[in-house]
Amino acid sequence: MRIAALRGRETFEIEHAPVPAIGPGEVLVRVVASGVCASELETWQTGPPPGEARHPGHEVSGVVAAAGAEVTEPAVGERVGVWVTERGFAEYVAVRAAYCFPAGDGPLDEALAEPIACSLNAVEAAGARLGDDVVVIGAGFMGNLVQRLSALRGPRRLIVADARADALERAARLGATRAVDVTKESLPDVVRSLTGGRGADVTFECTGTQPALTACGDVTRMSGTIAIVGFHQGADRTVPLSYWNWMAFTIVNAHFRDVGVIMRGMETGMRLLSGGVLSMDGLVSHRFPLEEINAAFVTLRDKPEGFVKAVVTFPQA
Repeated sequence: MRIAALRGRETFEIEHAPVPAIGPGEVLVRVVASGVCASELETWQTGPPPGEARHPGHEVSGVVAAAGAEVTEPAVGERVGVWVTERGFAEYVAVRAAYCFPAGDGPLDEALAEPIACSLNAVEAAGARLGDDVVVIGAGFMGNLVQRLSALRGPRRLIVADARADALERAARLGATRAVDVTKESLPDVVRSLTGGRGADVTFECTGTQPALTACGDVTRMSGTIAIVGFHQGADRTVPLSYWNWMAFTIVNAHFRDVGVIMRGMETGMRLLSGGVLSMDGLVSHRFPLEEINAAFVTLRDKPEGFVKAVVTFPQA
């Protein structure tokens, strides 16, 4: 099979490797799509140590090609979203059957169970309730997912902030109560005006940047919740902790490492997707064949107008 190996700074090479063997409780999945995640961007930019290779890729969907002797489901031929931690930019992955979830009948290149699970777990951990005022800072792919999932919890106000006109237009199409261009308006002023001066009950930070993190403290009400969804790479971040202490914020680290939590998020997310409750329509904007995986990462880095999410796709038989 073909697999992408990161061999240097911003340099993937397409190599050949044996199709992975499967154990009694595993399935072999023929990959149809593998999402390009922002958490992998720094790894791509820095590259592995000299002489070594990395094999990233963890947002996989595909079709079950073979099943181990102890597997009762999923069946061969079933369309699934799966959880892997590496080697996802390949034509096949071996995965525990318990880590596969039915993808329904929609486009498999949109059935990205892992980021759906991350967003769902973030929304559930933040605990937004019916009638809450919710702010989402960042209208990229994860912000869009958080917005859509937050809307299912029945907020009174769902305010989305970003600096990109195309992202704000998309947030408005997705049903935001108000889309705020932070280059032209004061987000705290807008939030105060829409919440009677109180502030947001729940604020989601979905950019992984210092300005967005700072803004969370400026828009959230006393004893409100700040959920950190963005993946913060690079330099250390700072917050005015004395003020955050005084405001008695609940801080939710919306990154999850407990496998049980991840699995529940994937199962629930794929139930919503396959049941038509959650739509991924319009959230995958760029598709690349495996041979163009470096271009996929460049697109993620540069975020051209209209960019939401890039996926690497594989020909379907």
